Amino acid sequence: MYALVDCNNFYASCERAFNPNLRNKPIAILSNNDGCVISRSDEAKTLGLPMGAPIFKWEAFCKVNNIEVFSSNYPLYGDMSSRVMSILEQFTPDIEFYSIDEAFVQFKGFKDYNFEEYGTQIRQRILKWTGIPTSVGIAPTKALSKVANKIARKFPDITKDVYVIDSEEKRIKALKWIKLEDVWGIGHGIQKRLKAKGCKTAFDFTQLPDDWVRKSFSITEWKLKKDLEGISKIELDEVKTKRAIATTRSFEYTFSDIDNIKERISTFATSCAEKLRKQGSSCHMIYVMLRSDRHKKDQDQHRGSSVVSLPYPTDSSLIISQQAVEAVTNIFKTGVKYKRAGVIVMGLVPTNNHQLQMFDYENPKHKPLMLAIDTLNAKYDDYKIKLGSQDLKRTWKMRQERLSPRYTTNINDVIKVK
Repeated sequence: MYALVDCNNFYASCERAFNPNLRNKPIAILSNNDGCVISRSDEAKTLGLPMGAPIFKWEAFCKVNNIEVFSSNYPLYGDMSSRVMSILEQFTPDIEFYSIDEAFVQFKGFKDYNFEEYGTQIRQRILKWTGIPTSVGIAPTKALSKVANKIARKFPDITKDVYVIDSEEKRIKALKWIKLEDVWGIGHGIQKRLKAKGCKTAFDFTQLPDDWVRKSFSITEWKLKKDLEGISKIELDEVKTKRAIATTRSFEYTFSDIDNIKERISTFATSCAEKLRKQGSSCHMIYVMLRSDRHKKDQDQHRGSSVVSLPYPTDSSLIISQQAVEAVTNIFKTGVKYKRAGVIVMGLVPTNNHQLQMFDYENPKHKPLMLAIDTLNAKYDDYKIKLGSQDLKRTWKMRQERLSPRYTTNINDVIKVK
């Protein structure tokens, strides 16, 4: 059996866990730089606040309806997610961390278990230990556990946020209830083609001939169909090394001078290099992009990018930063106000197992130097050591005018009990 454990309104629930006054009140969480709504509590959804709403257009609506608006508190959300996932590991070792607020778990060898009771135990322990409410859907396959989770979430009064598909009758009833567009893994393009065949529900999809599905789509859609039929074909994903690592940001202000842009690119490149070292990878290529503010139509617009191929793979901040800065210098145009930039490192290979070059190779002093920098920055947790091309007094900071305290990751924000 598989289970999908999903945190209900995760970002809003994290805020409520440390501020009980927010319970049963409408909450909205904003994207980076306080741009758009990316998460809403059920109360905010009921009031009609749409996902993706630009806050500057919906500010008055939020005030009239007493919707509490918060900046994204990623340190808090990340830490609470880690706590939830660590609790799940107490129930089974087979876990796929699907996103920050949901995970698939597999119950191998759990014969003669009452899965409804077991799902309730999972939910109650997470709620008691973290304050985060969850919905648990349990079924014989991953795709069906996703369906079961939707039922648990949709009918909390009946299911108590836990639903188990453990019979053919329940499976068919669930598939006839869930609409095609709500099925996990069926995107907009596939929906159109399936609806042309008369499919309106997940059950209709499972009634299509296997041969037609294989010929018309791919092995992925065929596996999804079999999963929905109760035949497990989609396994838990193992943690994989990333194929590319990116650091892209919008600037707090527009920049029209090359010095500020070079400093930002150097910082982004250094961030990518640090991520490379954490996963034990080196890169062969560096992609650098620079964008003006597309929303300001009255200003000169420019979008540019450049790919740098390295003669040897590297994870050195010195080399990656130097090459990225040279690339952005070539992209830059005088007179344009730039709003966004990014660095992506690609062509990743294991640092301890790659093809060596006879004549081109990295300075051997870089490895111990990077190790020393990473060790010191990890110890002091404030990136005290930077490259000379970075501003020593500056850290990239999002616009976060509505930020709640970092209750669990900053000693100064820990709640004081009086």
